[in-house]
Amino acid sequence: MADTIELLEAIGQNAALRYASADELSQVLEGAQASEGLTTAVASGDCTMLFAELGPKPMNAPQISQAPAREDDEPEEEDENIDEPLNISTLGHC
Repeated sequence: MADTIELLEAIGQNAALRYASADELSQVLEGAQASEGLTTAVASGDCTMLFAELGPKPMNAPQISQAPAREDDEPEEEDENIDEPLNISTLGHC
């Protein structure tokens, strides 16, 4: 019996299988010796047996992993001499 998760991954990666009809996909899964839960879910659209096979797994959603930047911070000090003309004689020679 092939691993159910690996078969689901293969179906998702293969465009021909991903958009195949339920009958076509059922034939492929039978040939791959897929689990009864997976073949029943594909054939009937009822995922109850597939959920029972995979078992309930608690999913804890992560807290905010990337918070938006805060605009209330003080802006960085810009160069105060930005409005003054550039004095080339003070730059030195290159």
